[in-house]
Parts: sequence; structure tokens; C-alpha cells
Amino acid sequence: MSVYDKLKQLGITLPPVAVPAAAYVPFVQTGKLVFLSGHIARQDGKPWVGQLGLTMTTDEAKPAARAVAIDLLGTLDAACKAAGTDLDGVKRIVKVLSLVNSTATYTEQHLVTNGCSELIGEVFGSTVGAHARSAFGVAQLPLGACVEIELIAELS
Repeated sequence: MSVYDKLKQLGITLPPVAVPAAAYVPFVQTGKLVFLSGHIARQDGKPWVGQLGLTMTTDEAKPAARAVAIDLLGTLDAACKAAGTDLDGVKRIVKVLSLVNSTATYTEQHLVTNGCSELIGEVFGSTVGAHARSAFGVAQLPLGACVEIELIAELS
């Protein structure tokens, strides 16, 4: 089953690449690696605001990380097309790095980030989708977003 068939089966429509809000580009390819800039969680087109351990729970933030994964897939699709391939040309999701807006005492950043990792694994499968990962708690994120995630992928 192609990645696009899997997305359709999951009811996911890929969004267009978001216009950068500052002095950066959405993705950069070097060799076979594609580096995606950080994407913040959005809900209804607006930043998904919250701080874990203060105004949000892990269960509330996990869907935000999933929403970021969908946005990342839209950008990855554009990066693949710029490289002359498509999402089926992704050889491996190499790394996911997640920043979670959280209090100093909150310790479940890894569980929030599962919202992204689980969707990536479901879309790409256990071989291509299995990735290295880091999840950090940070004092604040742009626009007050609850989660920001970046991704590195290898193309075939």
C-alpha cells in the first residue's frame, strides 16, 4: 500500500506548506537527507496554545503532536516533490525532535511526542517509519504553542 493510500485510509488530507513566520525555509535537502524546520501545533489554523503541567494535560497535548505530524507530512511531501519523488520515495524517517512547552516539574514530554511518532509509524510502516527521537521540555515556544516538532528524513 502506498503512503498516499494509507493517508487516504486514515482520512488525512495533507496541508500545503506553511509560509515561514521568520527568516528560514520550510525544508533543506542535502544529499539524500531532508531536514524539515520546526512546525508548531495548530488547531483550526491558529496556534494550539498551552503549557503542559499548567494549562494542558498529556492527553490533551498528544493530539496536538499528531496534528504537527500531519503538517510535517505536508512539508515532507513538498520536499519530496522538489527532489523529483514523492512520499513513497522516503527511504527512512531518521529523526524526530520534539519541544514541549511545559513547566519545570512536568516530565511526560515523551508521551506527548508519541502523538507524532505513532502517526509517522502508522503512515510509513515499522521499517521506514521507525525513527530516532528526542523530546524536550522548554519554558516557552513561538506564539505560545504547546508543541513544536522538526523531522529529518532520508530519500531513496
